[in-house]
Amino acid sequence: MPVSSSTEAPRLAVLISGAGSNMVAIARACEAGSIPARICVVISDVAQAGGVARARELGLATEVVDRGLFRRDGVADRAAFEAALAAALDASGADYIILAGFLRVLSAAFVQRYTGRMLNIHPSLLPRHKGLDTHARAIAAGDAEHGVSVHFVTAELDGGPLIAQSVVPVLDGDTVASLSARVHAREHVLYPTVIQWLANGRLRWNDGEPTLDGKALTLPVKLA
Repeated sequence: MPVSSSTEAPRLAVLISGAGSNMVAIARACEAGSIPARICVVISDVAQAGGVARARELGLATEVVDRGLFRRDGVADRAAFEAALAAALDASGADYIILAGFLRVLSAAFVQRYTGRMLNIHPSLLPRHKGLDTHARAIAAGDAEHGVSVHFVTAELDGGPLIAQSVVPVLDGDTVASLSARVHAREHVLYPTVIQWLANGRLRWNDGEPTLDGKALTLPVKLA
């Protein structure tokens, strides 16, 4: 995978499956110059994902690697899908891969190919509530706090090294919709901030031990 020269802005490939609200926040931050990088492609695994149209409206290159087209004998062909996804990423010249509401679980082999160059955002305070339906699970568990985490991607689902988190309270009477809305608002600030750190060299991957400003990230940075 290519790496930009010191004088060239890092290139980001943003992977989506849905509406792409985090992708839009990242794109606007890049355009404003707060993230010293550029989005070279937005890739969706869902042909009709709303984020594809939103990316095009922003003038971004888009590509669809439709997971539904990769089947063998009526069964999803994960290896073929991931091969096509990797080909699209490599052709884009991306330096970093930003998972922004990308709902496919990637294989260990795929993740290994891009070790240290792939970030994910997850709507919970990891390691709590890995996987799906995090807002409903936080309410059902009686959690006093909920939030969002950004982490490097490893083969363990939602288990890579944590970089940063933002916390929101779980309020009396919260519904999935109300809690989700507050978490989403934090996502749109937290993710661009972490990507900024990555793009300007403050955040680094050092053989599985991420550092920020040269110091090991033993605990995630807490941001409002």
